[in-house]
Amino acid sequence: MNPVFAGSSHSAARPGGARSGRAAGEGAAAPEADNGRREREASPQPALPPRPVPAITSRSGVGFRRDAGGGRAPLGPRRALRGRGGPAARGRRRQRAGGAGGAGRTQRPGPGRVRAPPARGRRPRKMWAHIWGFLYSNYFRFWLKWILRLLTGKCELQRVLGGAEAGARRTLSIEHSLESSKNKVLRNAVHVEEAEVEKCVRDIMKEKKIEQKDTGFKTNLHISLLQISGYKKLYLNVENLRKVPYDSENEEHEEQLIELWNLLMPYENLKARISKQWCDIGFQGDDPKTDFRGMGLLGLVNLVYSYAIVGINLTEMAYSLLKNGALKAHLYNMVSGLPQMEHFHQFYCYLVYEFDKFWFEEEPESIMHFNQYREKFHEKIKGLLLNCNVVLTLQDTKKP
Repeated sequence: MNPVFAGSSHSAARPGGARSGRAAGEGAAAPEADNGRREREASPQPALPPRPVPAITSRSGVGFRRDAGGGRAPLGPRRALRGRGGPAARGRRRQRAGGAGGAGRTQRPGPGRVRAPPARGRRPRKMWAHIWGFLYSNYFRFWLKWILRLLTGKCELQRVLGGAEAGARRTLSIEHSLESSKNKVLRNAVHVEEAEVEKCVRDIMKEKKIEQKDTGFKTNLHISLLQISGYKKLYLNVENLRKVPYDSENEEHEEQLIELWNLLMPYENLKARISKQWCDIGFQGDDPKTDFRGMGLLGLVNLVYSYAIVGINLTEMAYSLLKNGALKAHLYNMVSGLPQMEHFHQFYCYLVYEFDKFWFEEEPESIMHFNQYREKFHEKIKGLLLNCNVVLTLQDTKKP
């Protein structure tokens, strides 16, 4: 008899015998069942070929297989990934799994991917900083000013103008005090026009009950308000000039462009308005007007002012520092009154001169690294401007 079929017949006889025995209340199986079991265990059983079980990987990277009942049983992470694509594919799946597909392994970011450091404690600190700033500006500051006035007999403006030297530190403190005041007259003082500064000073002294004969207070506050209003006016003038696009049909614009060429290349004639010669002085193409799109006429004016090759980039740098208020300390220390457009141009010239030195000191590999070193130079200038006593001007290095 074929052993396979014999085993099948014995296995069929066993369930029947077992059921009949249990139904009769017998404590042991029937003898025929025991004999069949012994004979089946003694006979060799053929090994059936294993049925392939497909592995399915979920989006989280956890593997599953179909069990006999049609359900899904989880596989280990390594088994789920084994044999499914090459090393690069497995690496991508581990990265997408976010740790589930590569538990216990060191995850290496792929090309162009930078892993951000864990931001532990950043949000709580930032949240507390905002809460403290809100409480201080809305509650604590008022009571602190009230206590100091009782102790000194002077308001905050009097204490600042009487205790600080002329310059950025004093004007910045006055500006902050006026902006933070709950008094409408004081808040509006930071937006006063030049012609109304004197009247504004009198109004402030009246609101704070300061005697008009206090000439020291009056003079110092007048200077600070001129600097504050002058800075705002300077930014508006620079912004308006930047918004003027270069127009090749405008004769004044074209004259300034030709003047720039004559200043930079006095011994070489410009062969045509559109020419490769413009690249010799730093423009990117045959027609310079395309390079003025970002800074408009402001870029050309600064170039004519100082003959710089990378001037348009440095114009943008000077403009951004003026716009975000970083130039306040420099201008308040340098100008005792209204900052003018020429002061902006002078700062631009300082940037050109210092960037030239910076470029050669850094020794870059090529001009292709310009943006990288420009940003490094920008950070350096921003660091210098954090000092309230800063004055960034060109120094005369010529020996007498």
